Amino acid sequence: MGTQNDKGLTGAVERLDAHWHRALRPVGSLLVDVFHYVGLFLIGAATVWAAALNFIEIMGKRPHASIEDLLLLFIFLEIGAMVGIYFKTNHMPVRFLMYVAITAVTRHLISFVNHPGAVGYEILIVAGTILMLALALLAIRYASFKFPAGAAREPSFKTDMDGG
Repeated sequence: MGTQNDKGLTGAVERLDAHWHRALRPVGSLLVDVFHYVGLFLIGAATVWAAALNFIEIMGKRPHASIEDLLLLFIFLEIGAMVGIYFKTNHMPVRFLMYVAITAVTRHLISFVNHPGAVGYEILIVAGTILMLALALLAIRYASFKFPAGAAREPSFKTDMDGG
């Protein structure tokens, strides 16, 4: 039992809603971009800071660097590479996360092996974890080779409601 006035009111509300979406979308896009870049810079700076402090600790407190220390520095390097790639391409390759995970678990395995009270099954579990991560990385690399993602598309903030 709607009247012509109800339809006119609905149309006005829909036009106002569309106007607000058009007006606020650029502001939202700007805020997302600002948050994105500030976050990347903070993660990058924290990575450099942590790596530098760790390097200073290695050089100052010990006569030599252990393999664990080098693997930790390699983890910092990979995190820095991830930030750089994400900054340049706006994509996060999962394989870099896998490299970090493999390196971190390998570092853990080395500390297990160097520990005099290490239990054999614990070492086996950690080694199995490395194997599983390596197989997962192999599957990811094979899938990305066999089924490439295609050309990167331009960033878009359109939604299903935009109609195209």
